[in-house]
Amino acid sequence: MNQLSIIIPMHNEASGLSALFDALLPVLETITKKWEVICVDDGSTDDTLSSLKAYHLQDARIRILSFSRNFGKDVALTAGLEHATGQAVIPMDADLQDPPEIIPQMVERWLAGAKIVNAVRVDRRRDSAFKRFSAGCFYRLMGRIADSPIHHQTGDFRLLDANIVEELKKFPERTRFMKGLFAWVGHTPDIVEYSRTRRDTGISQWSLGKLYRFALDGLFAFSTFPLKIWTYIGLSISFLSLGYASFLVIRTLIDGVDVPGYASIMTSILFMGGVQLISLGVIGEYIARIYKEVKQRPLYIVAERIGFQEKQKTKTEA
Repeated sequence: MNQLSIIIPMHNEASGLSALFDALLPVLETITKKWEVICVDDGSTDDTLSSLKAYHLQDARIRILSFSRNFGKDVALTAGLEHATGQAVIPMDADLQDPPEIIPQMVERWLAGAKIVNAVRVDRRRDSAFKRFSAGCFYRLMGRIADSPIHHQTGDFRLLDANIVEELKKFPERTRFMKGLFAWVGHTPDIVEYSRTRRDTGISQWSLGKLYRFALDGLFAFSTFPLKIWTYIGLSISFLSLGYASFLVIRTLIDGVDVPGYASIMTSILFMGGVQLISLGVIGEYIARIYKEVKQRPLYIVAERIGFQEKQKTKTEA
């Protein structure tokens, strides 16, 4: 059994692999000789897979899972967790914004008894102002309404004890929001702080649309607040309507019938129509996720598995 497993989801990261392994492998060698790096090629269209195969020939401890298409980062993380054999497992990004230099500190905290060690970003000045603002708003919102609060400065970069990984393998849902799942398993995490660096190679795969879907997945997967809030909105509108109706009755009794009112009627109709459509959209988001869950499709399909011993397919793999 390996002592340490590193899981790295990759999508079109060929240009940064040399820098990644040059930084990561020497750090792992200072910790233990029993390590593995599980590279999950998430449907890359560049030379990522061929480059990974070359690195595997140099060191068989670099292992490869290649998907048949792009299934998403959280699914790639899930595949890595299901194939990891280490007593401690560390997911990290391929762009070196998760610095390998702090891995020894994380391992020290684990050896001291911590089941989870979170890498917390204390300096994000390298990120754009919009990204810092939007991420801060999202995680503050999740911290208030989610069943299991998520630390707003912690990404996927963390150390997980093998027992925690075994618990995560039991989660059957198809809509994966791994940050929420990491928080849901409980255990008070230890913390290692670091400053986030600039991405020096390649380009980020997170477009504004993908970030929006990511936020919705987190919101709807770990909170029923969006459903419950419409009860309060409906009650509020009903009370306002009752108050306005009372005002109209009293005004009519005092001043008589007032015919003009087209503008106010149209405003009210359009407003209520918008409210109803938004509420239907929220319900639709939950129904779409129910639909995805009941189909029970596999989470991912592995086209190539390189460096792993022959094993049966996992329950979430085709």
